[in-house]
Amino acid sequence: MTTTAGIVDVVPTDLWLGGRQVPASSGATLPVRDPATAAVIAHVADADPSDGLRALELASAAQKEWAATAPRVRAEILRKAFELLEQRSEDFARIMTLEMGKTLPESRGEVAYGAEFLRWFSEEAVRISGRYAGAPAGNGRILVTKTPVGPVLAVTPWNFPLAMGTRKIGPALAAGCTIIVKPAEETPLTMLLLGQVFADAGLPAGVLSILPTSNAQALTGPLIDDPRLRKLTFTGSTAVGKLLVRNSADQLLRTSMELGGNAPFLVFDDADVDAAVDGAMAAKMRNGGQACTAANRFHVATSVIDEFTDKLTARIAALRLGRGSDPDSDIGPLINEAQRDTVADLVRDAVERGARVRTGGHAPDGPGYFYAPTVIDRVPRGARLLREEIFGPVAAVIGFDTEQDGIAAANDTEYGLAAYFYTRDVDRALRVADALDSGMVGVNRGIISDAAAPFGGVKQSGFGREGGIEGIEEYLETKYVAL
Repeated sequence: MTTTAGIVDVVPTDLWLGGRQVPASSGATLPVRDPATAAVIAHVADADPSDGLRALELASAAQKEWAATAPRVRAEILRKAFELLEQRSEDFARIMTLEMGKTLPESRGEVAYGAEFLRWFSEEAVRISGRYAGAPAGNGRILVTKTPVGPVLAVTPWNFPLAMGTRKIGPALAAGCTIIVKPAEETPLTMLLLGQVFADAGLPAGVLSILPTSNAQALTGPLIDDPRLRKLTFTGSTAVGKLLVRNSADQLLRTSMELGGNAPFLVFDDADVDAAVDGAMAAKMRNGGQACTAANRFHVATSVIDEFTDKLTARIAALRLGRGSDPDSDIGPLINEAQRDTVADLVRDAVERGARVRTGGHAPDGPGYFYAPTVIDRVPRGARLLREEIFGPVAAVIGFDTEQDGIAAANDTEYGLAAYFYTRDVDRALRVADALDSGMVGVNRGIISDAAAPFGGVKQSGFGREGGIEGIEEYLETKYVAL
């Protein structure tokens, strides 16, 4: 496939169960829309609770054999899936652009990033280790081993339809766990195509199931209540994450929660302002601002705030808004009407409180869910967008006087996923990195995600880590044997 036309025709649109496509038990389907036009591009099977329980039955039945499969064999399947994903990278990129709206270059970047989790965890599969030691009392030996948690339910978001799946599927399969994936209702096509890739890579039937649904709570509720499920991993909003954690309590499920963010971006008075603007563009405008790690608040030292804001405004004003498949587009649409309205409401609230729009600040006429790339400054403390996640192409600039003031402003949030800052001073870099209440910190960098690094937050941004050597631990139990 090299064109958008007809690309959906070769993507699986039924549920992925038992290593093959299966219609929903009810026969129901749900529409998938192109956010650039609001047009329906496909109908996919709409799973109900009975489909979910069937997937769990398959996962439970396959769990023992998959856990006993040699780590090298699990690794080779993951490696093969990585290679097949790379071979079909353009197919995946075009599907993502069509159903999610991001530009093709960004979709291609996500394919490379998402595939890397399969390669990384193919290597980690053969490095699961324990320890053996003498008991301090001298009365025996201590043997510690790691075993798979068991069947996993993974709930993934729409903003990175491939990578948010592979960074859960990769470690689960590497650890020896079976997994059920519920992709976002808005973007199921990418994940369904990944199911076909895993089947082609030789993954045994039942080890991976993929269940799109229009009623997530109805589907996941019975699974979470079923004692056969042993692990829940979720990426999405903090509100939904809290609900899932509460619901998981009865079965005492292992849970990993990658939740909302409100990332600060600090520019200190000694920063390279041009480099900071480059980093700001990456941290804010990647994926049209629809990323949990996106910079939300730009806290800039008063001595450089005018220079930074002028240069950032010029860069953002030059961005071209358009359909993701258009080679002239720099930023695509937001995912749906509700998200566009949320962004517009946050900007309107800030302006009504006294903020100034430097560029953008409106939704253009025409089809699709577009919002103009925006810079606002003179943002007052009470503005909602300083407290709430924007999830759109809006940069809010606020000044600060001292280093301590900047750190305090950055930490003044219930969230703690990502933070960024720019400085030329090595001592300051270490000092500020330690002082920021965040699970991840970018120092003179606007993009920090890496399959080899632990991804996750603190405070209301959740718990658990994905990626790195830490990522596979989320899918392993520790067993102590006294000898």
